[in-house]
Amino acid sequence: MPISYYIFLAVIIFSIGVTGVLTRRNAIIVFMCIELMLNAVNLLLVAFSKMHYQRMLALDPANITAGTEGQLFVFFIMVVAAAEVSVGLAIIVLMYRNVHSVDINFLNRLKN
Repeated sequence: MPISYYIFLAVIIFSIGVTGVLTRRNAIIVFMCIELMLNAVNLLLVAFSKMHYQRMLALDPANITAGTEGQLFVFFIMVVAAAEVSVGLAIIVLMYRNVHSVDINFLNRLKN
């Protein structure tokens, strides 16, 4: 498959995530949209890593580790996303206990 298909799919997924973050007020949906954006970046990293691997393999067939950097970045992004989800869900649970809603506009009340 050409790399342009991966880029087009990643742009669609990322734009859905950005639209969801900017338009929704539910904190859980906002976190899901942030995860969509991270997954779009992961898709691009893996696609470019594969493209780089194929190019390096054509130049030097003995180099079997070429192009793995993007896949390592994906692993670290997934770890950061899992940490973000755990902290974010803990904040949402505490917010729901205090305010009885997961609406983001109620976060202004927590300042007082």
